[in-house]
Amino acid sequence: MPPLFIFITGVYLGALLLVNDAIAGSEQNVLTLKAATELAVHNNPNLAQMRLRAEAMAAIPSQVGTLPDPVISFNAGNLPVNTFNTGQEDMTQIGPGISQAIPFPGKLALRSTAATFEAEAALKNVTEARWWLLSNVKQVWWQVFYLDNALQIVKNNQTLLKQFIQITRTKYEVGEGLQQDILLAQLELSNLLDQQIKLEGARRNSVAQLNALLDKAANQPVKLPAEIAEKLPTILSETALYQQAEHSRALLASKHESINAAQARVDLAKKDYYPDFKLGASYGFRRDRPTGIDRADLLTLNLSMSIPIFLDRKQAKAVDQRNSELMQQKYILQDDWNQVRAQISQNHSDFQRAKEQVILFKTGIIPQARQTVASMLAGYQVSQVDFLNLVRSQIALLNHELQYWNAFAEANQALANLAAAVGQEEIYE
Repeated sequence: MPPLFIFITGVYLGALLLVNDAIAGSEQNVLTLKAATELAVHNNPNLAQMRLRAEAMAAIPSQVGTLPDPVISFNAGNLPVNTFNTGQEDMTQIGPGISQAIPFPGKLALRSTAATFEAEAALKNVTEARWWLLSNVKQVWWQVFYLDNALQIVKNNQTLLKQFIQITRTKYEVGEGLQQDILLAQLELSNLLDQQIKLEGARRNSVAQLNALLDKAANQPVKLPAEIAEKLPTILSETALYQQAEHSRALLASKHESINAAQARVDLAKKDYYPDFKLGASYGFRRDRPTGIDRADLLTLNLSMSIPIFLDRKQAKAVDQRNSELMQQKYILQDDWNQVRAQISQNHSDFQRAKEQVILFKTGIIPQARQTVASMLAGYQVSQVDFLNLVRSQIALLNHELQYWNAFAEANQALANLAAAVGQEEIYE
């Protein structure tokens, strides 16, 4: 085999490997929607602090459901103040003591129960926050996706307008065109440049929002896939989504736990009508008499209890307070349920509207607009169509393509909100 052929083959293979490595590296840097949501769930600091709060609240029930710590004391009783001699008097005694507070039976269990329900509510709130974090990430991701497509459309139209300018200039040079057509095309090109600047600014802002949700530097570049499947799914009816949300929405489950906790606090307040107890014991050591006669040590036992004598002003008011808090939680649940159904209906409507727009633009308006532009361009080249109508038809096509991608992004954003409103991904037929 000739050496030159071997050399050329080696160079070609090396270049091919470099291209493949570049493509692979580029694909690795692409932020897919799935990767974005996974990063957010793993890295988002707000979700992390809510998890830690739930873990902290999970440690409360065993604390409040345990007896208070016993108290150890050291006692010196019946000391004669004239000499402070512990052997002078028969009743003088010195020794340790211990006491234990004991709430009325059932109070500790109710405190633990209320704290357990509150911890469960906090855990449900973590799930709720996770759903809305995913929704927010998807919202911004689809916004960036729309802006990428809008920028590509604007850049393509810039290239096309430059071709229009070249055609117009050629016609003008041979005396078949007008200078005002060239000026009009240049003006529209400048408008497209202005639109590009605005879109690029909006993209930078959206990328900063997305990076914040992913716990990354705001100015870190984000590259999205160039193409994705454009088919939109068919979703369940509003009534079916209501039924799913009633059982799967974490917000509603959290409020149910809050109601249970409020009910436990009502029961606990009623227990305060009964006394709490305190048991104690102390041991007193006594010194021998000066004559050498032994004196027996003494053991003291005591039982005390609280007397709830201010029932109308204290315990009864506490029960009223807890009942009001219970009713408050029930009304909060009712209001949240109304809001959940409103969210489902609104996003269901938004999705259906955007989906119909996507279908209309893709199958009707955009193909018709492209045919119009092609016909206008052909007519302009043979001087049967004026340049202003050609430019207007191209601008109309540009706007329709932007509206298509905007509707497509809005449909997917509505799906993200709908999944969060329902509390699960199974919202499709």
